[in-house]
Amino acid sequence: MRGRIIVLKHNTPQEPSTLDRLKEAIRCKRPGLLRRGVVLQNDNATPHSANLTQQWLQRYGWEILRHPAHSPDLAPSDFHLFGPLKHHLGGMASETEDDLISELRNWFDNLDVDFFRVGINSLLSCWQKCIDLHGDYVEK
Repeated sequence: MRGRIIVLKHNTPQEPSTLDRLKEAIRCKRPGLLRRGVVLQNDNATPHSANLTQQWLQRYGWEILRHPAHSPDLAPSDFHLFGPLKHHLGGMASETEDDLISELRNWFDNLDVDFFRVGINSLLSCWQKCIDLHGDYVEK
C-alpha cells in the first residue's frame, strides 16, 4: 500500500468534479499510481459517504481506507502538515488574499518530498495506536 494512500479532507460536499480534478492531478503528477490503484483516506464525513461519491469511487476502483469518525489525529494533514505550516506563517501579515495564496504555494513548492513521505509513514504508527486502543482517540 506504500505510496498509494491519498488523504482527502474537506468539509464541503464532495462532488464527482472534485474527485475528477484529483484523478487528473494524479494522472499528471503520478501516472503509475492510477494503474496500481488508489487508496483514499477520508474521515467518513457525510459528503465522503454520499451515494454519488461512492459510485464514483467504485467506477474507478479506488479503495477506501476507513477512518474512525472525529479522529483528526489520524489525518496526516492535522498531525503533520498544519503544525509546520502554522510555524511558517506565524507572524506573517498578508496585505491581500493573493499574497497569502502566493506564500502558501511557495511554501508547498519548496517542501522536500521527504516531508510528505515522513507524514504518510508516520500514519502507520498512528493507526497502530488506534488499533491498540480499540478505535479510541490516539494521543500524540
